[in-house]
Amino acid sequence: MAGTAATGKTAETGWQNPLRDEQDKRVPHIAGPCSMVIFGVTGDLSRKKLMPAIYDLANRGLLPPGFALVGFARRDYADQDFADVVLEAVREHSRTPFRQEVWDHLAEGIRFVQGSFDDSAAFATLADTLARLDAERGTGGNHAFYLSIPPNMFPVVLDQLSAHDLAKPATQDAEGRKPWRRVVIEKPFGHDLASAQELNALVNGVFPEETVFRIDHYLGKETVQNILALRFANQLYDPIWNANYVDHVQITMAEDIGLGGRAGYYDGIGAARDVIQNHLLQLLALTAMEEPISFQPTQLQLEKIKVLSATKLVAPLDETTARGQYAQGWQGGQPVVGLLDEEGFDPKSTTETYAAITLEVDTRRWAGVPFYLRTGKRLGRRVTEIAVVFKRAPHLPFDQTMTEELGQNALVIRIQPDEGVTTRFGSKVPGSGMEVRDVNMDFSYGEAFTESSPEAYERLILDVLLGVPSLFPVNAEVELAWEILDPVLEHWAAEGKPESYEAGTWGPASADEMLARTGRTWRRA
Repeated sequence: MAGTAATGKTAETGWQNPLRDEQDKRVPHIAGPCSMVIFGVTGDLSRKKLMPAIYDLANRGLLPPGFALVGFARRDYADQDFADVVLEAVREHSRTPFRQEVWDHLAEGIRFVQGSFDDSAAFATLADTLARLDAERGTGGNHAFYLSIPPNMFPVVLDQLSAHDLAKPATQDAEGRKPWRRVVIEKPFGHDLASAQELNALVNGVFPEETVFRIDHYLGKETVQNILALRFANQLYDPIWNANYVDHVQITMAEDIGLGGRAGYYDGIGAARDVIQNHLLQLLALTAMEEPISFQPTQLQLEKIKVLSATKLVAPLDETTARGQYAQGWQGGQPVVGLLDEEGFDPKSTTETYAAITLEVDTRRWAGVPFYLRTGKRLGRRVTEIAVVFKRAPHLPFDQTMTEELGQNALVIRIQPDEGVTTRFGSKVPGSGMEVRDVNMDFSYGEAFTESSPEAYERLILDVLLGVPSLFPVNAEVELAWEILDPVLEHWAAEGKPESYEAGTWGPASADEMLARTGRTWRRA
């Protein structure tokens, strides 16, 4: 039924499958017959996230009975060896309880193809394997290719997929249905604007843009999607979601871990490329976008593109940006080494582990409102949040002593680890006198709902198999994000070394000075 997923009808009978009815919310949508091929299947991402997510989808009844999982790597595995690897990953990292009957059914469709990315014979074997799965498992020619591999390997794999006719399906199958092929690409989406454009052209030369799914796992998180629900399903915030009432917006992704063991990936990339270019600019777009005409993927993408097109850096960059590199310090009561002492890092590395920038969205709604984006390693604690900080009341009919502990109202959307929403406002302190200070009103996902949130990769993999691109950045979003960030990276490259900051603190002094110049401070999240 994959070819009729949009309508749920067959051309001959007009019969409608209720599992394909977009208006029927009694059951979740279930993927049609298909397989997923994972390149780089022996890596950490596959073991800790992808394989467990596929099992969890199967456990929730969201994969078709004939689903197939194909691993491609250089290891000398038989199908059963690979199935054992998947089973170990599932037992260790899956979110849902292990059920033997679910595993037994999923394991029937697990296959492995040995080979390197430049091995033409291995891709011929892959083509034969997928053809056999079409016959044995009923996958119907519907195949998704997940490139969990270094970006420099993309051209090799894409060329092989094209050369073996794996990227473009046959016009239709024996029953008159048109199969699909899709490709999933993990970040980073390029190193700068020029490389992103080159990568996009390369990918689109093999897979049409509508079949390309660029994974940003943050967009699969429930609380990120809740930004849209909070804004557009409620009337409460819409009248004040603008420059008349909002003083500034802070978007933070802080991590308390260092980079031990990740030198090969991180050195030369840095915090801005790793987090701001994709995660934080996507969060900015969702926070600042106008209401879409509908929640169709194209309409959501259109509104995000409008925001990113209007987003500009605030100058001068010496005063409106900051970068740092963690030095030795204390984290969780334990002494930790600085970046330059981490194994594998060049002692002269100028890669930043902290980055903060100031942006403005040049639209009628947001003109004059600064958006502060920051991210860092070895900070005070792990937290990702969006804080919309409101202007102070224009007149307070209280003595100064009554409100000296009163701050600014704020709406804080907590994305991780304690997912939820907090509203901060002023309230009278109990007692005979009039004293007003800040209090919080809190909504927590863990307490409000009995159902646990699915992992981001569950939602994203299911959307790939369903062909729903709402949560995946398109070409224009990726390239606009690099247009915004490139001038900062060029400025920093010409400025020498990042500023040192002690591990376990909240970043370099220059980041605090960046906000202090406008009379503001960072939230201590």
